[in-house]
Amino acid sequence: MVETLVLPEGLKLESGAHLAPLEIAYARYGDPANPVVYICHALTGDAEVVTWWDTLIGPGKTIDTDRFHVICSNILGGCKGTTGPASTNPATGERYGLDFPLFTVRDMAETHRALLRGLGIEKVYAAVGGSLGGMQILQWSLDHPDEIERAVLVCATARLSAQNIAFSKVARHAIHNHDAMDVARMMAHITYLSEEGMELKFSRARRVPGAEMTIQSDFEVEHYLDHQAKIFLARFDPHTYLYLSRVMDYYEPFADGPAAPPTKYLLVSFSSDWRFGTEHSVYMEEQLRALGADVRHHEVESPWGHDSFLMDVPEYHRHVRDFVYQEAAATL
Repeated sequence: MVETLVLPEGLKLESGAHLAPLEIAYARYGDPANPVVYICHALTGDAEVVTWWDTLIGPGKTIDTDRFHVICSNILGGCKGTTGPASTNPATGERYGLDFPLFTVRDMAETHRALLRGLGIEKVYAAVGGSLGGMQILQWSLDHPDEIERAVLVCATARLSAQNIAFSKVARHAIHNHDAMDVARMMAHITYLSEEGMELKFSRARRVPGAEMTIQSDFEVEHYLDHQAKIFLARFDPHTYLYLSRVMDYYEPFADGPAAPPTKYLLVSFSSDWRFGTEHSVYMEEQLRALGADVRHHEVESPWGHDSFLMDVPEYHRHVRDFVYQEAAATL
């Protein structure tokens, strides 16, 4: 069940803006007496992590909610209960929309920290995140290195490439100038799957084999994109998409010259991910090693591209399980 923590004092952002009050939507699973595993979700996720990451998290799963106390919150700027562009601006009584202040990945990490303080938790045994979720954990661990014992960063990056920024620009253009978040979502799903994954999933299959040619959707891959766009429009706020995609563009945590973190890191990348390919994890590994951090990196074979972190990929799950349980086994 999703709960809400309200912080009347709010949060001061890196920009100098002050968000108050600040509402944080979160969900908890498992016995609070067990070691805490904190989950940071990606761009379009929410607090109910056992519903969208059920390949990895749940009773008896790799992150076992019978053995860990799992916490996940909707991120700052989200539209699933945490304060964001879709929230009501107390100064006007209307939705923030584009009046919402710009924020950073560091601000997102500070929101997670504020939630944990509100729950009386000072440190987590492990933090796990894919894509933007991993970016939040990296920032958090560099800024407050004593608060995360183990960090699992999957399909993550420490800085977006020019191609990444370009894709985000096109998505924001579709939303901002044409009110076409469905187009942005279609393009995003193309970047999330590799060409091999698309071929395995759809090939050139048509919805009605042998039918006459049509200018409308015909191939199964087209219907897939239509479906993803339709359900996304029903559940997500376009201004949230604008803000969260922009947050990622400016992210570059190693530019601040962080100190050596005691956190232990596991980086997982996938062979077919062309959104945040293996080179992104290699860069993070190099930067963390230069700081003297304990870091290991595994590239895993998978045809499913960036979406691999959400899939049931046995080798990936084995690496996460081995890392998370390495020292926890004695206390579980």
